[in-house]
Amino acid sequence: MKVDDLQWQVDTLGGVLPRLVDDIRERGGLEALVQAAQERADWFCAVGAMRELCAVGEFGRAWAVVEPFAATGWQRAVRVGADVLVRWGRVDQALELTRPEGSKESAADAARDHAEVLVRAGRVEEALGVLVPHLRAGRVLAALVEMTDGLGSDERVLELLAPIAEDFRRDPEQPGVRDLWAVLSAQARVLERSGRVDEAIRLLEADTAARGYGPQNNVEFYAELLARHGRIDELRELADTQRHSAVGPYVTALENAERAGEAETFLRGLIAAGHPGWYDSMLMGLLIRQGRFDEAIKAAEHTFDDLYDGNLLQGALILLADQGQHGKAIGLTEGRSPEFLAENEASWLRSNRWWLMGESGRAREAITEIEALPADEVDDRELTIAWLLAQDGRVEEAMALLRSLPGKRAATDLAELLIRQNRFTEAIAAIPDVPAQREEAQSRQPNAVSPDTGHLGDDPWAAPTAALQE
Repeated sequence: MKVDDLQWQVDTLGGVLPRLVDDIRERGGLEALVQAAQERADWFCAVGAMRELCAVGEFGRAWAVVEPFAATGWQRAVRVGADVLVRWGRVDQALELTRPEGSKESAADAARDHAEVLVRAGRVEEALGVLVPHLRAGRVLAALVEMTDGLGSDERVLELLAPIAEDFRRDPEQPGVRDLWAVLSAQARVLERSGRVDEAIRLLEADTAARGYGPQNNVEFYAELLARHGRIDELRELADTQRHSAVGPYVTALENAERAGEAETFLRGLIAAGHPGWYDSMLMGLLIRQGRFDEAIKAAEHTFDDLYDGNLLQGALILLADQGQHGKAIGLTEGRSPEFLAENEASWLRSNRWWLMGESGRAREAITEIEALPADEVDDRELTIAWLLAQDGRVEEAMALLRSLPGKRAATDLAELLIRQNRFTEAIAAIPDVPAQREEAQSRQPNAVSPDTGHLGDDPWAAPTAALQE
């Protein structure tokens, strides 16, 4: 088991995809996941098996699955292993597993994970001591706020955040500070949860007024804070000056308050005034959620033949499909301008049309359309036909076609069909293992650089140990 292979799985969604792991787990395929973790060193299978075993209280087996991964020292596996040990009641072992050792590239992440275990063991002050030297790493700062929620230590957390926030306000562009914009929303979050909502609002209001350009993330948090506490009038004022970040929360707040008519009037006013933004898209979504499908289409149809950014056709197709309006969506794929068709028909437009037809019981008709076209004019022709065959209930035909096709995507589609038949071990075996997938990826990109094994990006599943609890 190599750290490089493990990190590659996370960076590229290699191995068995998380959504397939979830399907296997939900259908009772635990033993297949355990086997894949042990025999294929598949990280996502290991996490899926760990979750299921912990859910039924089999912590010893869960640790046996995760331990070989944690033994590599890969920080993500150390974090998950510590979670299992704590839930098993082996806190000292979890502390030993996560104890930061020496100077290493992921020192901040190691400190965060060790502190998490200390907090869960009730040793909050020790945890804060571990975190303090690393608080200017954004992930650690966020973890400080998350792991102390509800522990009665909000004042202490605010004390730790204060000097960092002051440095950021004084000069957001100074070295070592520019990436700490989240400290302001972190302060506001702690103030809010401790019942000091007005102080949280004043803090972000002052920041927005002093630096009207953002950071946009803080403006978005400010808008959501106002919405959570029913400050709709204040949110409207923010939306008037910070349209990029605050219009969406304002519209959502009005909808939630059963004032959708006001939201519609506001958006139509922005559109009529010619303000730049995504207001046509917001209006279309608002009308579709109200079941006013024809009005929604009319509001956005002036963009449907645009060749560049701002075309809302695909968004309309997806939103209509979500509401079960497949017929209306399919109708929008017809009658497009010759210029638009010349630019787009061979790519996403036809594939969206066939997807909609497959979802609405017209799979055979879609297959007929595909087979009437020259083979070289249809991207992923066989994969699309296989999916449509399955939608039409011809699963064995679909699987036979997929077995004849090379590559991970065909293997994944085949595995998905096998999972539906509860053939879990066969499904996993259909997917190339990590070394084979890496070889395939390398053959497509011979000059590709190996992933940075020290990088800890977001897991497709919630990565912090607290989030793994069930």
